[in-house]
Amino acid sequence: MKNNKLTDATALKNRIDHLIKAISAGMYEREEVIAVSLLAALCGQNTFLYGPPGTAKSLISRRIACAFQKPTYFEYLMNRFSTPEEVFGPVSISALKEDRYVRKTDSYLPKADFAFLDEIWKSSPAILNTLLTLLNERTFKNGETIESVPLKALLAASNETPETNQGLEALYDRFIVRQMVLPIAEVHHFETLINSEPSSSDAKVPENIRVTPDEWSAWQQQIHLVRLSTETLTIIHLIREKLAELEPSTAVYVSDRRWQRAAMLMKAAAFFNGRIETNHSDALLLQHCLWTHENNYQKVNQLVADAVKQSGIGVDISLAELDRKKDELDNEINKELFHSSDVYKTESLRGKDFFKVTPNFRDWNYYNQGKQIYIPYEKLKSGGKFKPLDQHGNEFRDVDCEFDGQGVCSVRYTRINEAMKYKPDVLYHKGDKKDGINERLISSLSSSVSDIKSQLQSALKIVTKRFSEMESKLASLFVPAEKTNLAISGISEQIERLKVRIKDCERLEELCR
Repeated sequence: MKNNKLTDATALKNRIDHLIKAISAGMYEREEVIAVSLLAALCGQNTFLYGPPGTAKSLISRRIACAFQKPTYFEYLMNRFSTPEEVFGPVSISALKEDRYVRKTDSYLPKADFAFLDEIWKSSPAILNTLLTLLNERTFKNGETIESVPLKALLAASNETPETNQGLEALYDRFIVRQMVLPIAEVHHFETLINSEPSSSDAKVPENIRVTPDEWSAWQQQIHLVRLSTETLTIIHLIREKLAELEPSTAVYVSDRRWQRAAMLMKAAAFFNGRIETNHSDALLLQHCLWTHENNYQKVNQLVADAVKQSGIGVDISLAELDRKKDELDNEINKELFHSSDVYKTESLRGKDFFKVTPNFRDWNYYNQGKQIYIPYEKLKSGGKFKPLDQHGNEFRDVDCEFDGQGVCSVRYTRINEAMKYKPDVLYHKGDKKDGINERLISSLSSSVSDIKSQLQSALKIVTKRFSEMESKLASLFVPAEKTNLAISGISEQIERLKVRIKDCERLEELCR
């Protein structure tokens, strides 16, 4: 039974692949737009195409309709003089005679399986308000009767996004997929285009791969059975956090409804790719769901890409918490087991440390009865001249001392203007291991490091295993390879970071030996 399901999933994926290629034929640099728009239609979501005139937005819509078996298709170019009759059908004269206000909706939007409304924001408030109910509830109020509409997906287009505070936010929010359609950029694609006949709106799609109404309805139920993976949820949370941090000039509001419908789009992508769980490539589709206006398009795209790359593969341990504990152990090991600075040979006088120096100046013994010089330890890191002391704490008035910043002290006997260099003896250099350390402390620190290392090794094993299982599954019919490579590079970097952490634990273990 399991093998049959696998075969069915593979067959469906191959079929959708052929379908995308068939309706994309001759549509240069529109393959991703068409693939994502088809995905939206396959799961009952609406698409908004944003771009300048002449970028094949209406052609894209007609090609999407070609993927379905005998669809009823409606298309209309909006303008400020458009009337509801032109979109929803004329009022029935015969019904008016019977005192009933009923529209004749055959061949109009309320009876369409697929529809394309060009320059949608130029239409009148009466049309836009009716569209809001039609898109949200898939119903149309025809006189006193509320009719269910067969609409599977509406594609709309414009070279502008709706202005704020015009009452269009609710309608715009119904377009879960929003795609930028730009003029052809690649030179060879452009040259091929101008040397070719105009692309036909009637794509050559084999009848046996077109989607039937019964299949479409059945798929809606099966899509809901797909699970959002831990990684997908992590990506969503990362994106929400970053969206909240955006500057007001690029701020983006994403409604709960939009998140829910975007999740359905990701589940549909997993389903048509033959999977029962979403992954990183499906989450990349959020690039088409979250932007609102041209000024935040690039920002949102980059934000989603960064979240996909940063998310890696989920593990049951908190790497941030392990890093914190490892850093604390690193500090404790270095503090308890090693000297944090050079330890010098000093003598204590009246509670302070001094370097004891035996002068070798001429006439020193004659004038100073062989006294030794005591240089304050505290002057080691300071600059400027100072007077040393004798063992009774009295200053030598005819002796000047000054450290050079490198640990060498110049001692000048001013009586005869003679100088000598003194370098304090170092008993233990910085980084040397301390003597007489409690063995229990060493054992405890070593055990704590080993525990962190073990958890990191387990995480590495999980990530490596899951990566090997899912790497091939990151390829998607709806996401270009250069984008899915983001996820692959992100997981590869996660593996390398885990290896670095483990190496660091081995370093700490070595310090405890």
